[in-house]
Amino acid sequence: MSGYIETARRVIAVEAEGLAQLAAGLDGAFDRAVDTILAAGGRVIVSGMGKSGHVGRKIAATLASTGTPAQFVHPAEASHGDLGMVTRADVVLMLSNSGETPELADMIAHTRRFSIPLIGVASRPESTLLRQADVALVLPQAAEACGTGIVPTTSTTMTLALGDALAVALMEHRQFTPEHFRTFHPGGKLGARLAKVGDLMHRDMPLVPDDAPMADALLTISRMGFGVTGVVDGQGRLTGIITDGDLRRHMDGLLDRRAGQVMTANPRSISPTALAEAALAEMQARKITCLFALDDDGRPAGILHIHDCLRAGMV
Repeated sequence: MSGYIETARRVIAVEAEGLAQLAAGLDGAFDRAVDTILAAGGRVIVSGMGKSGHVGRKIAATLASTGTPAQFVHPAEASHGDLGMVTRADVVLMLSNSGETPELADMIAHTRRFSIPLIGVASRPESTLLRQADVALVLPQAAEACGTGIVPTTSTTMTLALGDALAVALMEHRQFTPEHFRTFHPGGKLGARLAKVGDLMHRDMPLVPDDAPMADALLTISRMGFGVTGVVDGQGRLTGIITDGDLRRHMDGLLDRRAGQVMTANPRSISPTALAEAALAEMQARKITCLFALDDDGRPAGILHIHDCLRAGMV
C-alpha cells in the first residue's frame, strides 16, 4: 500500500475526530443561533476571509437553496462600500478560525453600530469576534490535519459542517420539502427528478366516450400518437384505457364493438401534483408506457408518457 493512501487515511481520521469533538461540544448557543436567524426579517449575511471566506460562500449557497435567504459579502469589499448590503433586518454569520482576522473589523463595527445580530464562529472564546458576537459558536481546539498546525484543514471542515447543521436545522423547522427544494433547483437531473407530473404531462389527451365506436377509438389512438386512448363516462371521468394489448385481445369483431366493451377498466392513474419520479417508478414497475393524471373528481387532467420522463433527464 502506498504512503499516499496512508496519508489520506490519516488526514480523514484527524478531520473525523474534529467533527466528533464539534458534535459533542454543541450547546445552547447553537439553538440561539438558529432562533436568531429565524427571528431576522432579512437575509443571513455570511462573511469570512481567506479559507473561511471560501467556506462561507458554500454555507450561504446551502442556506439559500434550502429556504433561508442568504448572501456572501466579502469583508474587504464591505469596507469599500458593500456594507450597504447589510441592513438592520439581516443577521450576520461571521467565520474566522482565530477570531482576530483584521479585515472583519469594519463589518463587526457595522453590526454593533446598527444593532444587527451577529453570530460568530471561531475557535477562541476570548477572541475579538466571539466577544463582540451576540451568539458565539466555538469550534473545538482540534488538530489540523496537515500535522504542522498551519494549514486550515480540520478547522475549515468543522466550519463547513457547522454551517450545514444550521442549514438543516432551519430547513427542518420550516418543514422544507422536496417540492420546495425543486423551486431553487429547476435545472439538471436533480430538478428533473423533483418535477411534478403536472410539469411534464400533455393536456391535449387521447379520449373517447365509453359508447364511441371502435373505429373512432382507433382514429384517436392513431392521431394522438400515445399508443393508447382513455375512455370516459358521461361525466367525463376516466373509466378505462384502450391499449394495443386490448386491441389484440378483441381482434375478432373489433369494429363491431364500443370503446367500453374493449377497454381495460380502472386503469392505473396518478395525481398531477405527484412527483414525476413516482410516475416513472409506477410505469417501470407495471411495464406500461403511459399514465393518465386525474383531478380530484377522477377526470383526466393530462397524460404522461415514459418518453417525457426520458426527455426530462430522469433516467
